[in-house]
Amino acid sequence: MQLNINNEKITYNGEDIVNILKEISFILCSLHDIGSCYANCIDEKRREYEKETTDFIDNSHICERLAHIRSKLTEGFDLTLGDDDMDDLERACQHINYWKKLGDSSNEFWV
Repeated sequence: MQLNINNEKITYNGEDIVNILKEISFILCSLHDIGSCYANCIDEKRREYEKETTDFIDNSHICERLAHIRSKLTEGFDLTLGDDDMDDLERACQHINYWKKLGDSSNEFWV
């Protein structure tokens, strides 16, 4: 994908990046710790594990945290529309296979 020349190099405020990394660390380490807590008894307590994970996501406002991270990272981009009426970020995300139905997941990594 060819990026808008203004998006080839983007600079961020260091404090913003530190806060983003803190948020990601909180989410990742917490989810890891939840999984570790139930690792030895996952079969017997599967519902408890799922409830704890869902409660953590809901009560810690994980979706809002991730939306804020996305917003902060997007601030540095030039969102000028191209000939296809999309900006670079829309174009990059257009083929992501988002969750649509029960059982959907993805093993695709982009980083």
